[in-house]
Amino acid sequence: MTETNENIGVIGAGICGLCTALALSSKGYQVTVYERDVAPPEGDADQAFFEWQRRGAAQFRHPHAFLAVMCNMMQQNYPELVDNFWEAGARKVTFAEMLPDEMKADYIPEPGDDAMWLLMCRRATMETVLRRYVESRPNVTINNRNNIIGMEASVENGEINVKGIQLQIERGETQTVMQDVIVDASGRNSRFPGWLSDLGATIDVEDNDAEIVYYTRHFKLKPGEKEPPRTGKDRSAGDLGYIKFGVFPGDNGHFAVILCLPNHETELREAVKDPGRFNQICCAIPGLYPWVNAEKSVPTTSSFGFGNIHAVWKHFVKDGKPVARNYFAVGDAAVRTNPLYGRGCSTGIIHAHLLADLLEDVSEPLDRALEFNRRTEERLRPIFEMSLREDKQGIDRAKAIFEGRSLDDKKGFKKWLRASFGDAIAGASREQIHVLRGAMRSFNLMEKPGDFLKDSKVRWTILRYMLRGRERNNRARFQRGPKRQDMLEVIRTPPIRAEEAA
Repeated sequence: MTETNENIGVIGAGICGLCTALALSSKGYQVTVYERDVAPPEGDADQAFFEWQRRGAAQFRHPHAFLAVMCNMMQQNYPELVDNFWEAGARKVTFAEMLPDEMKADYIPEPGDDAMWLLMCRRATMETVLRRYVESRPNVTINNRNNIIGMEASVENGEINVKGIQLQIERGETQTVMQDVIVDASGRNSRFPGWLSDLGATIDVEDNDAEIVYYTRHFKLKPGEKEPPRTGKDRSAGDLGYIKFGVFPGDNGHFAVILCLPNHETELREAVKDPGRFNQICCAIPGLYPWVNAEKSVPTTSSFGFGNIHAVWKHFVKDGKPVARNYFAVGDAAVRTNPLYGRGCSTGIIHAHLLADLLEDVSEPLDRALEFNRRTEERLRPIFEMSLREDKQGIDRAKAIFEGRSLDDKKGFKKWLRASFGDAIAGASREQIHVLRGAMRSFNLMEKPGDFLKDSKVRWTILRYMLRGRERNNRARFQRGPKRQDMLEVIRTPPIRAEEAA
């Protein structure tokens, strides 16, 4: 690490902001992180989860996971941090553990399989461990005392130069803090685009609605109970066509269940808001019942939702010119994908390290802005577009089931072919380990999305599955469970309230 005189302000102490501070501090920069929420409480993971007033993170109590790309970046750069996660009770889920039962018997490890692992725990645990590690860095300060109320900038010949931020010190009293660079890691509700627009900037935004909402409820295994298997005939994550579901194992015996619904499923969406009916739905799904039945676990929270799910890309360079200099938006403040895919934390750390490397490589503000945009497009755009395709295919499938029509009733040969190809990949991934291995590398962002399709063996396998027909491949996406009408009957039966806690 070489020291530098540049002082950098990072706005937001969420996972992306902390990763940014970590990456920059490793390069020798002096970093101040500004966060409006209070620090995590002293104590263990349960205190962080139940007592921390984390109002600034909309997904704070929803499930999270660190994909393999992030796990490997942490292991390579901050091995002590990974050890701290294990000490806090975080879980390591390996590629071998993720295999379907029918593949495990004949599984032969290949080079690279050991790098495909996930880190799973509650987000409160993630943030607490990460924050305490970042706070221990000698060149990082976290300011929880003052709210940011504005941006300090100059405008010369139509060019905006960001110079710092304005803080509220006392009621009616403000202070301007000058920074060489401002990094916006304040998430999807960042106020910087508005402040930049007030100075004449135009920020083009791509905004695509995923047309879903998801609800979460947390549980804890009863004393002496062990986790059910996550694979097998009835898996703990999957799709019934009209509802997606998943179990997220956490730390210290805790786990979360997520139910994801299309916006048009109004009756089911209303039902999952109610904790009793949330449990009714879970108990009706064979893959969830072993986890949530009253003999196995107890709920620790109510059910709570997250909506307004969009894929968003903000363009901070327009017509070859940056909208501002010395300002960089990272993570959700710049690029956002459907959180259902669990990519946000991982793309955040990728973006953070990309920025840290850039600032070390390039010194001139204009060149920095243009090069950051280029590197962001190169590294994150393929991930964004893959997520967008998945969203659109999911919308089409859900609408077809809701309307009772065939998936092949789709206008346009190219659209049909793309969807058919995607279904063939899904079908082959359930039965062919070489396809699953490639798909998992893409899912874990360990390579450019779709790179595994360059393998001729994979391509021929997928072609063979396409010849089976789209309907058969599409059925491979779905888990065993109630049909939509049967589930509607389930939620129309009054739930049993005796076991409802939290």
